[in-house]
Amino acid sequence: MSNVCMAELFRGEGAHVNPIVCLEDVPVELTGRKVEGYPHSIWQILGHVNYWMEYDLRRIEKNAPPYPQHAIESWPVSDAPAGYAQWKDELQRFTTLLDRMLSLAAASEETLQRHVKGTHPSHESRSSSVEAVLWQILVHNSYHIGQVALLRRCLGAWPPRRGSDTW
Repeated sequence: MSNVCMAELFRGEGAHVNPIVCLEDVPVELTGRKVEGYPHSIWQILGHVNYWMEYDLRRIEKNAPPYPQHAIESWPVSDAPAGYAQWKDELQRFTTLLDRMLSLAAASEETLQRHVKGTHPSHESRSSSVEAVLWQILVHNSYHIGQVALLRRCLGAWPPRRGSDTW
């Protein structure tokens, strides 16, 4: 697939919801609410997505931290932000990380094919180019932003102000 397609999907064009639109107008009082039968809040999902985008960007930049020993390490401990300012800061972090992903998606073919060193044994069984890592991040983001959309629906906060599919 082309880099143009990757960039469109990161921005939520085509079959994906725009991730920024999906998150930007969630009322702060809903960010920490959980829905029965689901273990995470919107706040926790956003923190988890940011954790892995930042982690993989650091891998691409050859400055990766150690791989977490347990999956729970990539999830925020608290269900909710401390307040509106913390929520907005985490949203800004998301937007900044997404912009960095988009810049990489537009990089040269030489950059996209550059090898990315694995930090976990499972990395060695997968493609490890910059492009492959970007696709992994894209799919991970898509999965979790879909969860946010579903939680928003369950919490009565869908569609976003700027609009999205309602079916």
